[in-house]
Amino acid sequence: MKPVTTAVAVLLGLAVAAPALAAGGKDPKKDKLVKRGEYLVNSMGCADCHSPKNMTPDGPQEDKTRILSGHPAEPKLPPPPALAPGPWIAVASGDLTAWSGPWGISYARNLTPDKETGLGDWTAQNFIDTIRSGKRMGKGRPVLPPMPWPAFRNLNDDDLKAMFAYLQSIPAVKNPVPEPVPPEAQPAAAAPKK
Repeated sequence: MKPVTTAVAVLLGLAVAAPALAAGGKDPKKDKLVKRGEYLVNSMGCADCHSPKNMTPDGPQEDKTRILSGHPAEPKLPPPPALAPGPWIAVASGDLTAWSGPWGISYARNLTPDKETGLGDWTAQNFIDTIRSGKRMGKGRPVLPPMPWPAFRNLNDDDLKAMFAYLQSIPAVKNPVPEPVPPEAQPAAAAPKK
């Protein structure tokens, strides 16, 4: 490459990179994607089930140190209460991160980018495949209630990619969420109080 051509290429590269460098090395396109994802995750109430809560006089409040980290690994929950026959089919833990119903017991997944216990090793495509199919990574075990994946699968790929980008940007929280318990393996339920 000639010295003049090299100089032009370097200047052109700097001109393209200048806006990102001026913004502190950030990528404005990625920042916009993450902001869109944050808006979607917050608007769609993902933290309602995926963030542990602390009980306050005003009711359950999101634990800001464990946002979107799923059902807490500790302490262990007692067996869910039995429901009398009738129209009620599900019960939830006090912080809404564990649910019991005809499907068994389900626990809200850790959505943080922790590589061992969260979505740290996932790709955007793994996330899209999970939401579209209702199966882990598009081929694994079913995503269980109350996760509203049948509604979320109607989101377009750009929205799902934005949600995933946001989830990858939040602090990683190491939290090994228990595996779901199928109905036949549920511990004996406590009888309903009269």
